[in-house]
Amino acid sequence: MKVGVIGSGGREHAICFSLKNSNKIKEVFCFPGNAGTASIATNIDIDLNDFKKLKDFILKNQIDFVIIGPEKPLVDGIVDYLEKFNIKVFGPNKVASQLEGSKIFTKKLCEKYQIPTAKFGIFLNSKSASSFLQKCSFPIVIKADGLAAGKGVYISENYSDASKAVDEIFNGKFGKAENLLIEEFLNGEEMSFFIISDGTCFKIFGTAQDHKRVFEGDKGKNTGGMGAYSPSRLESDELTQKIINNIIKPTLEGLKNLNCEYKGFLYAGLMIVNGDPFLIEYNVRMGDPECQTLLPKLKTDFSIIINSCIEKKLQKLDIEWHEDKSLCVVLCSKGYPDAYKKNIEIDLKKIDLKKNQYIFHAGTKITDNKIVSNGGRVLNIVTRSYDFKSARENSIKLLNEINWDNGFYRKDIGYKVIQ
Repeated sequence: MKVGVIGSGGREHAICFSLKNSNKIKEVFCFPGNAGTASIATNIDIDLNDFKKLKDFILKNQIDFVIIGPEKPLVDGIVDYLEKFNIKVFGPNKVASQLEGSKIFTKKLCEKYQIPTAKFGIFLNSKSASSFLQKCSFPIVIKADGLAAGKGVYISENYSDASKAVDEIFNGKFGKAENLLIEEFLNGEEMSFFIISDGTCFKIFGTAQDHKRVFEGDKGKNTGGMGAYSPSRLESDELTQKIINNIIKPTLEGLKNLNCEYKGFLYAGLMIVNGDPFLIEYNVRMGDPECQTLLPKLKTDFSIIINSCIEKKLQKLDIEWHEDKSLCVVLCSKGYPDAYKKNIEIDLKKIDLKKNQYIFHAGTKITDNKIVSNGGRVLNIVTRSYDFKSARENSIKLLNEINWDNGFYRKDIGYKVIQ
C-alpha cells in the first residue's frame, strides 16, 4: 500500500516511522514533512491550505489512504473535501472537528449531555468579560475560542493578569476573536486520554502526561509541549471506566445526534479531581509530543489499525502494547515560545541510537544537504525503558551527545513520576 501523512511535526515523523515499519506499506508520502521524514518518506512540498493540489497529487499517485496529523486542516474540512473524491482518509470530519475548533461548541455539548467539566461563561466583548472578572475569585482560566496551537489558555492569578489576557484575545493574538471563555480553575492533576474510533466502535489508545510550560517546575509561558511520558501515573481500571462512561460515550452519542460519526483519534485533556475526571478540552488528533511517546510502545501493526478504522472493522482488532514506559524530551530553539532563530545547523551524523531510543524531528528541514532548525520545537528525544527514571536519563544523555548550541530543554520531564 501507498500512504500519505499530512503535517510536518514530531507527531507526523512518529506516524511515518510507525507506518514505515509495516510490511504492508510500500511507500509513504509526507506533506510537507521535515528533515526526519525525508529519510523514511517522500516529502511533498504542497501548501496544506491548498486542498485541490493535495487531492490531485493523492489521486495521481494512487495513494491508498491518508492520515491527517494536525488540527487546522481537520477543522477546515479536509476530510469532507477528500472523501468527495473517494479518497480514504483517517481523521474526523468538519462537524466532529468542532470539538477542538471551538471550545464553546464543546462546552455546550458538555452542558447538554451532562459531561463533567469546569463551570464556564461565554463573553462577546472585553467590557462584559472584565466586569465579570471583577466579581470572580482567582485563579481563573481564560481561553480563546478557536485554534491557538496549545497557547490560547491563560491561568490568571489576579484581576490584572486576567484583564490583560482578555485584551490579548480580543485584540487578535490568536486570530479574530468573536468571543472567549472564562471558566473556573479546577485543582487536580492533568491526564491525557486517547481513543481511536471508526465511527461505529472505539478502542482505548493509551494515556500520557505532557508538560506545557516552558520552564522547569511547570513555570513560565504555555508552549505546544516541552515533553511527555506514557502511561499517566493516574491510570487505573476504575478511572478508565469513569472516563469512558461519563465523558467519551456521551460525547460520541452527542455527535451521533448531530448526524456525525467520529472517525480518527480523539484526545481528551482531563483534570482528575479527587479521583473523578473532568473534561478540560478535546483535541481531534494525536497529541504532540504525546504521540511520540505512545507510538513506539505499540506492538500491533499501525497500518492495520488505521486501515481497520477506515474500513469500519476496528471491532475485530485487538490492539497490543509493550508493557514498558516511554518518555519524550523536546529540544527547542533558544527563545521559544517567543522569538527564536531559524536555519541553525544540527549535526546528528555521529549520534548512536540505542535500542528503544528514537529521535523524531519537528521543526527541521534540509538545506544544502544539512539538517537545520525550522521552528521553535526542533527535535523529540524518546526513550522506552522499564522505569521513567532511566528513560529520562537516557534521553538526556542523547541530548548531551547532540550538544546543540542553539537549543534548550527541560531536564525535569516526568518529575511527578520520578522520585
